[in-house]
Amino acid sequence: MDIKDHIRSIADFPKPGILFYDISTLLAHADAWSVAMGRMAKAVSRHQPDLLAGIESRGFLVAAPLALKLGLGFIMVRKRGKLPGRTVRHEYALEYGTDIVEIQADAVSPGQRVVILDDLLATGGTMAASAKLLRDCGANVVGAACMIELTFLNGRRCLDIPFDSLVQYAE
Repeated sequence: MDIKDHIRSIADFPKPGILFYDISTLLAHADAWSVAMGRMAKAVSRHQPDLLAGIESRGFLVAAPLALKLGLGFIMVRKRGKLPGRTVRHEYALEYGTDIVEIQADAVSPGQRVVILDDLLATGGTMAASAKLLRDCGANVVGAACMIELTFLNGRRCLDIPFDSLVQYAE
């Protein structure tokens, strides 16, 4: 099955000049979603993780069901101020400014093997920041994966961990 057949592109979203790759059509197609999760499970399993970390918010849609399928724990990487309790944060540079990602302070134990998941890899900044945050908390970040990779943005170059994607778009 070609997963790309189930991902629609929407021009000029969220702003003019952007071509948005929408996974909602994939999520709505039970067979395609099952195939995609099976392929993600295969990619992630080779890293033998203890936990899957999903990046807000569409990364939750990938990481949570995959963790359940693989019998693993799931943790959330979120934007500042979205998690209850004590949190640990990492501030990182954007093209114009900075952003912050957080996890709950007790979300990961030192040495736990973690794979980070999101729906899409673009520039790689948020994925790299998430890896740094998790490492700062003692995690052993062993890999990352996304459903979609925008290869023309070279996000993979920002990562110092093995990375897998199900589909790639060159423009």
